[in-house]
Amino acid sequence: MTTALVIRPFDMKDEEAAVALWRDCGLLRPWNDPHKDIARKQTVQPGLFLVALVPGGDGVEVLVGTAMAGYDGHRGSVYYLAVAPGHQQLAIGRSLMTRVEQQLLAMGCPKINVLVRTSNVKVVAFYEKLDYARDDALSLGKRLIPDL
Repeated sequence: MTTALVIRPFDMKDEEAAVALWRDCGLLRPWNDPHKDIARKQTVQPGLFLVALVPGGDGVEVLVGTAMAGYDGHRGSVYYLAVAPGHQQLAIGRSLMTRVEQQLLAMGCPKINVLVRTSNVKVVAFYEKLDYARDDALSLGKRLIPDL
């Protein structure tokens, strides 16, 4: 793990860096407006939206990771877990997930669900290393509010 890693709740000053990170990590989709996702998250359990930062060359912290989570009283969910490509393999993703798991457990959450595109084998392997297992379930979705 990066020794100077700081994990803290998201602040609106992090918005542009978070969206740029998601773009760099290939998480964005044309039908989702990430700025609207952030605005929505700020109204519901904002403390479950975390950022990871490391010191930059000029002493200013650089956002290198994010994790957005939620808990509905039955299951926890994690979205937008991302680590900057140049900072992967440094246990930042593991650290973010550990913090998310701790926060959800403190809320009484019995299980966490994570959605990963089946084609993203690298990320599936990451979660499997963290003891996540494939559920015999199919994720279905229905958009109620179009973003675009």
